[in-house]
Amino acid sequence: MARYREAYCRLCRAEGIKLFLKGDRCYSDKCAFERRGYVPGEHGQTRKKQSDYGIQLREKQKLKRMSGLLEKQFKGYFEKADRQKGVTGTNLLLLLEKRLDNMVYRMGFANSRNEARQLVRHCHFLVNGKRVTIPSFQVKVGDVIQVTEKSRKVTRILDAMETVARRSVPQWLELDKGAFSGMVKALPSREELTMPIQEQLIVEFYSK
Repeated sequence: MARYREAYCRLCRAEGIKLFLKGDRCYSDKCAFERRGYVPGEHGQTRKKQSDYGIQLREKQKLKRMSGLLEKQFKGYFEKADRQKGVTGTNLLLLLEKRLDNMVYRMGFANSRNEARQLVRHCHFLVNGKRVTIPSFQVKVGDVIQVTEKSRKVTRILDAMETVARRSVPQWLELDKGAFSGMVKALPSREELTMPIQEQLIVEFYSK
């Protein structure tokens, strides 16, 4: 399966914003974006005027990379969001937010969405008591996500739970650290989604 194999810090620098792709490292002095917050490459520090298309493309790339998806997957989510009732941009953000790997990350069981995706695939989580190994599984309100009994000593999960205070758990989720579980209390409103994304630009990009 195709996947991104280059340095993740280059993606943050390319988009000009922290995408928090490397977990706790992004909050430390080792963060490459903090040290070199300009576009990678020989001409990275020169200013370039962007066209409207370029601005829309960068916004789409930003959300796609933040979610850890490839272009075909991301476009599939957009098409699904466009078919639903309501505002297409908000629908897109909610579809990505409801992914199991994202919920695992939001609850603090992983330091990044990429790490959460790996942990889900390796059978470390239950949803409503049933093992789920599909990162794109759509979680619903009332669903309970729990670390399996055998996985509660996994170092990466324990480390993530210790550092979750840095980014906090969203109000629409409920975390029970002692039980290694979390529940989806509600779906977030657009105002509660604090991702620095202008989703209307993404809608305009795909509408051309």
